[in-house]
Amino acid sequence: MLKRAASRFLRSILRPIAALALAAAPAAAAATPQAPLVLAFGDSLTAGYQLPLADGFTAQLERALRGKGIAATVHNAGVSGDTSTGGRARLAWVLGGLHAQPDLVILELGANDMLRGVDPAAVRVNLDAMLADLRARHIPVLLAGMRAAPNLGAPYVRRFDAIYPELASKYRVPLYPFFLDGVTLHPDLQLPDRLHPTARGVAVMVRGILPAVVRALPHG
Repeated sequence: MLKRAASRFLRSILRPIAALALAAAPAAAAATPQAPLVLAFGDSLTAGYQLPLADGFTAQLERALRGKGIAATVHNAGVSGDTSTGGRARLAWVLGGLHAQPDLVILELGANDMLRGVDPAAVRVNLDAMLADLRARHIPVLLAGMRAAPNLGAPYVRRFDAIYPELASKYRVPLYPFFLDGVTLHPDLQLPDRLHPTARGVAVMVRGILPAVVRALPHG
């Protein structure tokens, strides 16, 4: 009798404790969500040329991702004036200086090559090398495309514009076709140089690329 009474007493205590433990387990798991690291690797368009830090591309993209419930950190690795040659030379150094391997690299280079009339073949070689390096490191990539200015002539435009879709297909990475989509034909969204976006222009760019970034993130 005493043993049965003791057993009933222990069960009456342990049942609510077990129920509390089960209820607490999902909450504990949800309290430590993964915080993705996004590396925005590019030129002045990524760097936020002549804009306050809070208005640049990386800051606005980070806020937009968090607004979607993704607690991402977007690291600004944009260098104003950088070309595909410069990007290729510094990619390994930038990756080595991060506290962790990125969950996604937004690769945005080629605009300055185009403005200088650099041979598209050379741009292709540099972007190809960077994509190969990132693939070897098992880092997902979102390739941000650029388009050549019409005044460079139809042959140049045709060769330059083909670089991004062809490399995206080769490396099987997602392509955002035109990084400045929604901005280039709108002077009110551009700085006086008519090359760089204002803060409002950056907001347009972020709204455009955001779905592609979310999809490209692991488990996006």
